[in-house]
Amino acid sequence: LQDIHFALWRSFEGYQGLSSLRTWIYRVAHNTAASHVLKDRRARVSQWTDLEHVADAPDPAIVADAVEDSDLLSRLMSLVPQLKPPDRQVMLLYLDGLDAKETGEITGLSPGAVATKIHRIKAVLAKRFN
Repeated sequence: LQDIHFALWRSFEGYQGLSSLRTWIYRVAHNTAASHVLKDRRARVSQWTDLEHVADAPDPAIVADAVEDSDLLSRLMSLVPQLKPPDRQVMLLYLDGLDAKETGEITGLSPGAVATKIHRIKAVLAKRFN
């Protein structure tokens, strides 16, 4: 849609009024959309693999595992913003790889309280995933 708006804006200077404004807008929009589809099709064709390179292609099982991990991470990241701000802060620091002591120094909580919060948040998130 942005490409269509941009194409209309760029070509408006060349509009001579030989057809109705509606017809001209339709033509520019159609040509821009058709160009977009062709570019997308060419990009997909360039991603195909020749028979000689099939042996070098990634294992579908590995790709499926990566997709599953990515899906789990995106689901987790959609649940984290729903946590209360202090819990969210602790969880994000945990996901960034900080230990309980470092998280405690940042949040002002004791390392034991941080570990307890992390354990409880994990339990809640595990229930949400199941």
